Amino acid sequence: MARAIWTGVITFGLVSVPVGLFTATEDHTVHFHQLQRGTSDRIRNRRVNQRTGDEVDAADIVKGFEVNDGEYVVVEPGELDEIAPGRSRTLEITDFVDLDRIEPVYFGRTYYVAPRGEAYLKVYELLRTALAETGKAGVATFVMRNRQYLTALRAEDRVLLLQTLHWADEVRDPVEELPELPTGRVGRGKELDMALRLVDALSGPWDPARYHDTYQEKVRELVRAKAEGEEIAVAEEAPRATDVVDLMDVLRGSLEQAQDAGGKPSSAPRKKATSPSREARPKRSELRELSKAELYQRATEQDIAGRSKMSRAELVDALTGADGRRKKKSAA
Repeated sequence: MARAIWTGVITFGLVSVPVGLFTATEDHTVHFHQLQRGTSDRIRNRRVNQRTGDEVDAADIVKGFEVNDGEYVVVEPGELDEIAPGRSRTLEITDFVDLDRIEPVYFGRTYYVAPRGEAYLKVYELLRTALAETGKAGVATFVMRNRQYLTALRAEDRVLLLQTLHWADEVRDPVEELPELPTGRVGRGKELDMALRLVDALSGPWDPARYHDTYQEKVRELVRAKAEGEEIAVAEEAPRATDVVDLMDVLRGSLEQAQDAGGKPSSAPRKKATSPSREARPKRSELRELSKAELYQRATEQDIAGRSKMSRAELVDALTGADGRRKKKSAA
């Protein structure tokens, strides 16, 4: 059973409900220890004086804020403790705002909020239902671990969620921070229409179980393979950037690929095999399941020119069009 990391009371108006705050997520990252190469000796970090190289005891460490180059204002740990806000017991909702008006960049960590006792279930559910039916979020501040948080309380199925929010001065302005941004919207045209069709073809219900952290899976597989003395698979190359000149062709190919994968009829006409003995052209959905090495082997068997410099996506494109290429080659 999970333990609450904060307990207190949510208030809105004169209504209050005792609650506990619980961590909603957990880290699945593979963690490594640092070792000295060639040994099993662990590496430890130590605090040392940058000038002398001597190790410094924790009791002799103070905080310094640099006001000028090499000039610091020193602050003692006790001085920070004196001005730190006390641990709050109240999460007072001061405003209700439309949830969809809070920009995603403001959201931080997510916590579950649960009532502390059966006696408070009705009041808890009253608040949850009110937020759910109005599409509102309750904005509140509270203090936890000597830090003040701006938060949004929102309703989900059967539970209230508390999401920490970044303060306004913590969010950067993209126009000022980013080197390149479009100056206007894309006008209506064939490319936008094709992009909208692609979005529609790839659309579906939100199912978080469909998605996996494939990098962490590969890290675990790497550790397992090395432990058992097996060969390590090399990662695929990153796809090349789409050139504006090729944009329409890439969009069309992407749409065909999405339709094939989803079992929908492709908008492009398919050529019939000229002979029953000829092997049927492989589908994109089938080729996408193969590794780059397997795709390269097939390209070698079909004598596709330039295969050694092709990316995985280009090999798929070449293999799906291999019959046509061979015809042109023989005609020439």
